[in-house]
Amino acid sequence: MKVILLEDVYKHGVAGEMVEVAPGYARNYLIPRRLAVKATPGALRQFQHLRKAAEVRRAERQHQYNQIAEQIASLTLTFPVKAGESGKLYGSVTPADIAGRLKEQLGLELDRRRVGDRPLRELGVFNVPVRLDANVVSHVRVIVHRENESPAEAEAAFEAEQAAQTEVEAASDYPAAVERQMEPVDDGSGESDET
Repeated sequence: MKVILLEDVYKHGVAGEMVEVAPGYARNYLIPRRLAVKATPGALRQFQHLRKAAEVRRAERQHQYNQIAEQIASLTLTFPVKAGESGKLYGSVTPADIAGRLKEQLGLELDRRRVGDRPLRELGVFNVPVRLDANVVSHVRVIVHRENESPAEAEAAFEAEQAAQTEVEAASDYPAAVERQMEPVDDGSGESDET
């Protein structure tokens, strides 16, 4: 069924667009909530006016989303949790938890499905994506630390661990790469390339 969107509908289109959707979705969700109208000849005439008004609203909304994205990017959220010796959490920090904390900090009501893509199940520092709109994505810094540690101590320990791990990986990879280059190539004839 072809409908003209009156409001921006996530994953379907923006206000003023004519889109094809399932008939049941249009009849049971979009039209009763006044998010869309059926694409009739009369509605198509109003379509041009609607498109111009939607462009203005979209530009305003884009500006608002960009400002909110900057605020989110400047935030650091901390979650004190219980964790085992290996750093695995007894539970998890869910996208709903992060959305709730964003609401406390910014007064911003976000759907949990737009925050992150999975629950956090271990200690560490994470950059969690927050999708405000189809083309505006920000990242909030999340520190998951033990209940008895301060967030700053946990962050410093995590960064030191990451630096040490990177050093170890770089050091351990170098000899293996050199060894692989120096190994004689066996072409199946029983003779090596070394003469």
